[in-house]
Amino acid sequence: MIRMENVTKRYGESTAPSVDNLTLDVPEGSTVALIGPSGCGKTTTMRMINRLIEPTEGRIFVNGENVTEADPVKLRRHIGYVIQNVGLFPHMTIGENVAAVPNLLGWEQARTAKRVDELLDLVGLDPAEMLKRYPRQLSGGQRQRIGVARALAADPSVLLMDEPFGAIDPIARTRLQDEFRQILKRVRKTVVLVTHDLDEAIRLGDRIAIMKSGKIVQYDTPDAILSRPANAFVSSFVGIDRAIKRLSLFSVEDAMTAGPSPMTAPSVPSNANLREALSLMVAADCDQLAVVDGDEVIGRLTRDAIFSI
Repeated sequence: MIRMENVTKRYGESTAPSVDNLTLDVPEGSTVALIGPSGCGKTTTMRMINRLIEPTEGRIFVNGENVTEADPVKLRRHIGYVIQNVGLFPHMTIGENVAAVPNLLGWEQARTAKRVDELLDLVGLDPAEMLKRYPRQLSGGQRQRIGVARALAADPSVLLMDEPFGAIDPIARTRLQDEFRQILKRVRKTVVLVTHDLDEAIRLGDRIAIMKSGKIVQYDTPDAILSRPANAFVSSFVGIDRAIKRLSLFSVEDAMTAGPSPMTAPSVPSNANLREALSLMVAADCDQLAVVDGDEVIGRLTRDAIFSI
């Protein structure tokens, strides 16, 4: 869906390139997280896709079209864009904000109104309560949901997200990340996500591109990056606790076994991840957990089973 070929961005001839001869393929329907230290070029890379930043060299294709030759204004109307501080128009109602791009594209009013209602429902907000409100009347989490809804309004095939959950408190951020994953299961999109949070990249990314000095140093699945770092820089970047982080990629169901567990064993939901399960074991000072689905015990999870993943 997205291909960047030998893309370079320089700000002046005397300076080192911000992005240096970068080539990247983003498969259709996947989420790719760009991550790296400050100044590594990740945001510049993403913004060149919709030409908010113009590349100095190279070619960029979106769905087969060379976007470096396209009208940038028309291009951006067909690529969803979500930023950290949302960027909602403060003088417009929520309904008007979500409808902004369909209106620019000349959609019929009835079609636009139906789409706005669908999207508010998709992001977990009641249209009847939200349509006439203004951004200042919403919480940070609600505004971020509206930002996602607005980006999806014209049903773009590509969605660019620039640290979309960075300004939200940790508890709300985790909840919104999980909700966004569920949204992507219902509306298949190709997503490029810029983040400084490795846990977020692991949670949301099908693939992760780790960048340094304008180059990609490793581009792979979260599992591969955490279990097989390409070099010392990647190993240091993902951290000494990368084996613990890797457990968040697997659910309790991946390691549980059938059969009864001790009556005194703490319980863990079957849809929890193994990192959460191990944390529960450490807190309870035990070696196994009862796996539950609702109120029913469906198996057990041992510490050895976690370590064998």
